[in-house]
Amino acid sequence: MKDLKQEIIVNHLKNYGFVYPCSEIYGGIANGWDYGPLGVLLKQNIKNLWWREYVTTQPNAVGIDSSIILNPTVWQASGHLKNFNDPLIDCKSCHNRFRADKLIESAAKISVSENTPYNEIEKIINENHIKCPICGKQDWTGIRNFNLMFKTYLGVISDEKNEAYLRPETAQGIFTNFMNVQRTSRMKLPFSICQIGKAFRNEITPGNFIFRTREFEQMECEYFTFPEEADSLFNEQLDKIQYFIKNIIHLNSKNWRLKEHSKNDLSHYSSRTVDIEYKFPHGFSELWGIANRRDYDLKCHANTSKSNIWYLDEQTNKKIIPYVIEPSLGVERLFYAICCDTYEEQTLKDNDSRVVMHLTYDLAPYKVAILPLVNKLQKDALKIFNGIIEKNISAIFDTSGSIGKRYRRQDAIGTPYCITFDYDSLNDKCVTIRNRDTMKQERIKISNIIQFLDKNKI
Repeated sequence: MKDLKQEIIVNHLKNYGFVYPCSEIYGGIANGWDYGPLGVLLKQNIKNLWWREYVTTQPNAVGIDSSIILNPTVWQASGHLKNFNDPLIDCKSCHNRFRADKLIESAAKISVSENTPYNEIEKIINENHIKCPICGKQDWTGIRNFNLMFKTYLGVISDEKNEAYLRPETAQGIFTNFMNVQRTSRMKLPFSICQIGKAFRNEITPGNFIFRTREFEQMECEYFTFPEEADSLFNEQLDKIQYFIKNIIHLNSKNWRLKEHSKNDLSHYSSRTVDIEYKFPHGFSELWGIANRRDYDLKCHANTSKSNIWYLDEQTNKKIIPYVIEPSLGVERLFYAICCDTYEEQTLKDNDSRVVMHLTYDLAPYKVAILPLVNKLQKDALKIFNGIIEKNISAIFDTSGSIGKRYRRQDAIGTPYCITFDYDSLNDKCVTIRNRDTMKQERIKISNIIQFLDKNKI
């Protein structure tokens, strides 16, 4: 759908049980979201596809699940306590706070690097006469650091000795376990360690629905390789990301693009970074990133912990510290992109219309809906439903409303096929199966339903 407005997709996902406002009965929480029955299924399908492509089908990949709360020294070693900051600016008139770089991007359409000095950012704000988007005045404080780490405490006493942090990324739990994984899995370079898990960032200005939230889920891979092979592995993994987007998730090629970071825009740990940006309702923004982290993280942890973190090169019999290529993305951002990409409002014949989500069979929360034509046929139709879910196929049994309304409801949540059980089904042992995208219907034997679904995955 062209120029999809954010409120349209948000309302659709709320109304059909994909996403709900967090703590809604108590007035909600700033940019907090819960995932409903359909949202949970879609998220799980996304994670399953990613895990299949990055772990299950790879001979040199393993997974871990590291703790959300790590030893606080981890974040000192990684540089997060020093460098994981956003430029915070306050409006003196209405006392609202903003990220200065995002304020500039929104008002002046100027991209600001994370390495830009704060005096330069203040100069850009003044020269472009950027006003507060809340009160309309131009009366700003100076810019200061705002650390994005979520602080907590271990034990019963809340003092500096017991300070800890919720992880802002899953990667560091992989790096600190590098030697454990290498030893127990007997991994040889190149190999990858992958993880799906929660991360937390105390964002100044979360927003744009689920695009930027304080609590989110990451899917991260750390590919460890020989330093001289890092550049070629980077390109190989960048190609793999594009293959995943094109052939596994099937995002429209017109809606995403690559953005190579300039040297001035690179993070302190990266020698090369490429973002895959998606055209969200609020504009092109980062969906997936890949970075060459070099040996930065492993060296930092080796130096800080005084531990032996290395890999023995069997060819040279020398100890080396591997380079790391990291493809990383957020589950929620990919969820959002998929929903935007598949949503369509269609005008049909006779001034009729429908909303349809063109989710692939693998992504769809339900693969098939079983619809008894009338309530008297529920008992017989339920046997078909039970036979389908016994094959571990996600299905829904829908009896509410006319058959036409049920078709429209299943279209709107992305169910690829609807199966209608009618009076003739009692005698001919056949059902009518309807294709979501084409709306074409055909009659098939009940005994052939599973075979049909296996052969006709949208």
